Amino acid sequence: MTADRPYDIVLFGATGFTGGLTAEYLAGHAPPGTRWALAGRDRGRLEAVRDRLAAIDPACKDLPLLHADSTDAASLRDVATSARVVITTVGPYARYGEPLVAACARAGTDYLDLTGEPTFVDRMYVRHHEDAVNSGARIVHACGFDSIPHDLGVYFTVKHLPEGVPVRVEEFVRVKVDPSGGTWHSAIGIFSDLPGMWRARRERRHAEVWPAGRRVRVSQRPVPHTRLGSGWTLPMPTIDPDIVSRSAAALDRYGPDFSFGMYLAVRRLPTVLGMAAGATAAMALAQLPPTRRLLLRMRAPGQGPSPETRAQSWFRLTFVGEGGGERVVTEVAGGDPGYDETAKMLAESALCLAHDDLPETSGQVTPAAAMGDALLDRLVRVGITFRVVREG
Repeated sequence: MTADRPYDIVLFGATGFTGGLTAEYLAGHAPPGTRWALAGRDRGRLEAVRDRLAAIDPACKDLPLLHADSTDAASLRDVATSARVVITTVGPYARYGEPLVAACARAGTDYLDLTGEPTFVDRMYVRHHEDAVNSGARIVHACGFDSIPHDLGVYFTVKHLPEGVPVRVEEFVRVKVDPSGGTWHSAIGIFSDLPGMWRARRERRHAEVWPAGRRVRVSQRPVPHTRLGSGWTLPMPTIDPDIVSRSAAALDRYGPDFSFGMYLAVRRLPTVLGMAAGATAAMALAQLPPTRRLLLRMRAPGQGPSPETRAQSWFRLTFVGEGGGERVVTEVAGGDPGYDETAKMLAESALCLAHDDLPETSGQVTPAAAMGDALLDRLVRVGITFRVVREG
């Protein structure tokens, strides 16, 4: 039983930028009695993080430090078997992530990460989902801005529509954020291996069983205007629609025929065209090793925006849901999406898995399917807004 293990939560990657923010959040918000530890390969750097955490909570001066290295499978097995929940912020996940997923899947340990890498998520499903089902582990990817506010935002919206009817939800994203080095490297990694991404997607489709008698689709229809007033839209080729569609497949509440579309909303057409051109250029440059190396040098892993920059960052997600002749508009909003709010979402997800009464799930599952109302309530309590803008 995982309840007999020495730690409720182990955080792997606390010496990195987002990992450090997650550690600080846990130091300030983990309830008394939560048994948690830091894991990494450099004890000196872990000790420096622990000293910083002790300034937030003096009890953290005795926080256990565990050795873990993504190239040392035995060390990851030791971490997995010592914890009920393991968080990892060590990316890019396609390069460093699989050994820890494998260890948690075999040990029956709940696993959380921040990945936005579709290839990684699909490969982990094909290779480790069955082990996790057999052991009872919950493998929950994308527990930061990718994809919790999108996944739970759709979940919240669907709950305000009639049950048992076809449902369509469209999401419009407005965001101001400065990406970190780790996020940039993950994005370039995705762009550089598009054929691999499509292969992984096909392999997963062959292995995955979708619900009989229900249909789940990601809408591809163009929406040139936001449907919310002034502004233009751009389709968002992120992992979020994949996560949302798998929540819809797992939960009957999404209805017999569910459709989801996701769009970046901007106010001016030239901005849309510039962003599309920039993304296309980055994708093209990532295909060749020399230009890919130049792109990667633009930001180093472990670097991130200053507190002042993060204080000026924000996100606002608007969802338009329709079903059974009814229409609802909802909103999810918060502060800095890339780091402060991501650390909050990741840490609250770990606390949710460790402490809350949750649905019986196992294998690779989405945030909404694994944690649903419990995580939604947690995020509202710590300042992330979920609200109905209008109904009817």
